[in-house]
Amino acid sequence: MQVTITVNGQQRTDDVEPRLLLAHYLRETCGLKATNIGCDTTSCGACTVIVDGLSVKSCTVLAASADGATVTTLEGLAGPDGELHPMQAAFRSEHGLQCGFCTPGMVMAAIGVLSDNPDPSDREVREGLEGNLCRCTGYHNIVRAVRTAAQAGPSAGQVPA
Repeated sequence: MQVTITVNGQQRTDDVEPRLLLAHYLRETCGLKATNIGCDTTSCGACTVIVDGLSVKSCTVLAASADGATVTTLEGLAGPDGELHPMQAAFRSEHGLQCGFCTPGMVMAAIGVLSDNPDPSDREVREGLEGNLCRCTGYHNIVRAVRTAAQAGPSAGQVPA
């Protein structure tokens, strides 16, 4: 079947198998390797992306169900000049990166947290990210990064158009 999906601002039309998961579509068809696949059961959140403004775990979403949608991955956050998105910059400055495996999903989920609540408390950040696991257990720095990004203003809770 054919799907048309806008990925990181670029509309593309591809032939996909009806059962192809969005995570695999992004990695294999689009070549966007930041979307990690950790569990295939939505338990770890490493595959989190933004679909039509909502953070979504792409390992249990069919690419076919994203037909007509706008998808943003970690690769789509930085500006054309390489300037980091406020959430990426905060993860970098607050050492929220750890080993890096969970980072793309954490960053995308954190944008979702700030989209819903632009000034969350530590507890609200932790609750908002509870579906994303950090195997390095670096949650303290991740929470601090989200709170730092919140200080950058509303752009920290948005993806580029």
